[in-house]
Amino acid sequence: MLLNIIKKIYSSNKKIPRFPEKSNKKEIEIKSQKIYTNLEQTISTFKELYSFPINNDVNFRTFDIRSLNKKAAIILIDTIADMKIVNEFVLEPLLNNSNPTGKVEELLSIQAISKVSIIQHAVDEINKGSAVLFIDSFDYALSISVSNIHNRGVTSSENEIVLKGPKEAFTEESSINLSLIRRRIKNENLVAESVPISLRTHNVLYLVYIKDLANEQLLNNIKNRVKALKVDSIQNLPLLEQHIEERKLSLFPTILYTERPDRASSYVEDGYIVILMDNSPDCLILPATFWSFFHISEDHYLRFIYGNFTRALRMLAIFITLFTSAIYVGITTFHSEMIPPDLLLAISATREKVPLPATIEVLLMELAFGLIREGGLRVPSSIGPTIGIVGALILGQAAVQANLVSPIVVIVVALGGVCSFLVPDISMNFAIRLSRYCFIIASGLFGFFGMTVFFTMGLFYMVSLKSFGVPYLSPMTPKYTSSKDTLFRRLLKNEIFRPGYLKPKDMKKN
Repeated sequence: MLLNIIKKIYSSNKKIPRFPEKSNKKEIEIKSQKIYTNLEQTISTFKELYSFPINNDVNFRTFDIRSLNKKAAIILIDTIADMKIVNEFVLEPLLNNSNPTGKVEELLSIQAISKVSIIQHAVDEINKGSAVLFIDSFDYALSISVSNIHNRGVTSSENEIVLKGPKEAFTEESSINLSLIRRRIKNENLVAESVPISLRTHNVLYLVYIKDLANEQLLNNIKNRVKALKVDSIQNLPLLEQHIEERKLSLFPTILYTERPDRASSYVEDGYIVILMDNSPDCLILPATFWSFFHISEDHYLRFIYGNFTRALRMLAIFITLFTSAIYVGITTFHSEMIPPDLLLAISATREKVPLPATIEVLLMELAFGLIREGGLRVPSSIGPTIGIVGALILGQAAVQANLVSPIVVIVVALGGVCSFLVPDISMNFAIRLSRYCFIIASGLFGFFGMTVFFTMGLFYMVSLKSFGVPYLSPMTPKYTSSKDTLFRRLLKNEIFRPGYLKPKDMKKN
């Protein structure tokens, strides 16, 4: 009977008609044609392409140019175009000027004017916010740059906060972001090369590099990987990052993210490639090594001793957040002889009434801390810190009084959780937090031997990683000529070499 029911369900699913895909072959053929000399045919074609009048923000305006004695039409999207500029500097000169002239460009007082002769190019210009002028009997159109896309102004960085140094951060407008980089690098060799991506949304990204520094093989590798993408839509850089990275299931990130223009500029000056894109208040830096995820801009803004002191604290915090909980589990479960008797008796006294094994106890507290952390990040900023503090205090105190966990576990987990905030990069922060769970489980199963095996396997895995052909642990292994800016930085006067693993065209900085 069960078999008959399954057959009926399967046969009924086969009878469900699929929705046929509507091909846009006709539309593609229309866009590939040249602009018609017949103005009425041009207007009807663009009205069909833009679904006029269903599309409310697409504006069609027809008028007569007296100086040419010809009819004309201007097409734009008024929500992303500046109508005031169009009226004052485009329509008024064309309507009021009655003196005969041979060129329309002479009547317009706008400098950013370009000719387009293909319908697809005209559509692209309109979608960018430009106004496109069509004239009867002309086999080309004029694209007039009048875009007015609303964007956020330049503000201070929210995720990469520094006490000493510039406070500016990228915005969602790529032209503003590029200007922030050009303001710092006044060099004619600085190139911002545009590369179109996505088949339907026609977004554009910018590859920023210094042409007499960047390695051409590395640059071509990045270009080929971007151009090989066959996707309908990529709206921002976090989505692009997941498309172009080499190992998409890798625990460790291989592309560096930053929202600081000063940091991006310093990497460009070293021969790296920076990717900018609209709708993204950040940039991607390619390639990236393991060490770059732990460096921040302030390391070099501070004096030599202060900068290295903060790096030492950061490395200590990474060690604590990775191993403290796992060491506690290993000692209490397998290696109790490694701690002094008095401390062992104190730990045993706190665990006397706890019914759970140490591994489960620590994992539960780690999970609770993770929930509080994510909850504090997602709620409004005005109550986020309150929820974090109150939640941690109430949960920790209640769990200890209910004899679900021991007080020392609360201290260990809280210390590891607080130290995880010192990892500056978001992606590497997640990698460290997930690795901590793996170390706890390995320590709970096999003690310190399990931790050692897992740590060794992790090193082998990191050695196998590459970021666009660059070994992940370079310049430490394999060894390259560089300024040796890995664990600790050197004096600025001694940092005279660019990273050798990039193979830049000029190795010396001075």
